[in-house]
Amino acid sequence: MALVEMVMPKMGESIMEGTILKWLKKEGDTIEEDESVLEVATDKVDTEIPAIESGVLKEILVKEGNIVAVGAPIAIINTGGAAEATDAPAATEPAVTEPAAATVEEAPAPAVAEQPAAKAAAPAPVARLERPASGRFYSPLVLNIAREEGISMQELEYVPGTGSEGRVSKKDILAYLESRHLAPQPAAPESKPTEPATATVSQPKAETQPAAAPASSYSGNDEIIEMDRMRSMIAERMLESRRISAHVTSFVEADVTNLVNWRNKWKDAYKKREGEPLTFTPLFIEAIAKAIKDFPMINVSVEGNKIIRHKDINIGMAVALPNGNLIVPNIKNADQMNLNGLAKKVNDLANRGRVNKLTPDDLSGGTYTMSNVGGFGNVMGTPIIMQPQVAILALGIIKKKPAVIETPEGDLIGIRHFMFLSHSYDHRVVDGSLGGMFVRRVADYLENFDPNTII
Repeated sequence: MALVEMVMPKMGESIMEGTILKWLKKEGDTIEEDESVLEVATDKVDTEIPAIESGVLKEILVKEGNIVAVGAPIAIINTGGAAEATDAPAATEPAVTEPAAATVEEAPAPAVAEQPAAKAAAPAPVARLERPASGRFYSPLVLNIAREEGISMQELEYVPGTGSEGRVSKKDILAYLESRHLAPQPAAPESKPTEPATATVSQPKAETQPAAAPASSYSGNDEIIEMDRMRSMIAERMLESRRISAHVTSFVEADVTNLVNWRNKWKDAYKKREGEPLTFTPLFIEAIAKAIKDFPMINVSVEGNKIIRHKDINIGMAVALPNGNLIVPNIKNADQMNLNGLAKKVNDLANRGRVNKLTPDDLSGGTYTMSNVGGFGNVMGTPIIMQPQVAILALGIIKKKPAVIETPEGDLIGIRHFMFLSHSYDHRVVDGSLGGMFVRRVADYLENFDPNTII
């Protein structure tokens, strides 16, 4: 019998601990390598943790709801077989369910809490519990969403949960937020106790009336769409970035004919060999990484009055999701990859991003960002900086144009492929000379691409 210790894996650069949400396997269950064994929550995402070995889950060392540091043991796997599979389940069944049931039954004891519950439930009876679920466990992700959306712990106790033992999952709180936005606010009933001050009460009511008036002006042809949580967060971060950084944008037009001809030559062979498309994105990232090495002060971030220069070149790329939102995974140490490695990494991040399979580590640690607006047929754009970075590059659509071609025999008119590069940078720390020279250097690398490159 060989016993293997399973530990809490590292799930991101800045993540040092996780909360055990749910064990998907019981003690005594047979598990396969890479099969999901448990769910773990961090302050960024909820994710499933796979088994590191095949065998039998001999012992669970950490109960559901406990917080575990990265690297700490969480389970013991018996890789020798299923000899002990019949012993463990009887001991584990009561341990998980009974204590949780007790806490739910004890919660209704304070009779005073039921009075506000009835009033609070009135605006949105479908989305709220009739009485608070005191003592219920909340994952870090749920608590983070509640904090960002202004949901107090008292209000959170009235959110119905569909998870194990009535716990609130990510889907539960997002569904509650949808109904919360659509439901009428309980502000009007709370203003009744202040009736003696007639003059002071009437003025706030007069101020709130105009706020609701625009809704009645919509015609039957208008559709009101509530922002989902991701779109709300994007809106907040974009406004915050405009407030923090002094945005300036420089533009350069590049002749990328060599790049286009090279891709046309290789894309079919690459697709047949690797089973993946060969896009322009890895070519752009390679040029950006080279330019960053030439101008390292563009690869910085700002913290207060301090400029942090990063030695690692981690280039983020904006990926469009099916719902229209954007997510920005990044390629770690992009300057250390060859063209084939970049192509595979780009395809991997793009594919996982579209099916919500990115990890916290994929989304953290970026030092510079690019956005390929040409994929939407745009000529150019003025992108907004990803905080706390100081620059972002937008790449426009590649179009054929007539151009003057200089030759030893004289100038000629020919058809060439051109694209615009739009470089937005933070003028607090990046001057126009650095911002302009950097984007010009990226264009130079694209224009001088070696057509004999082999991938």
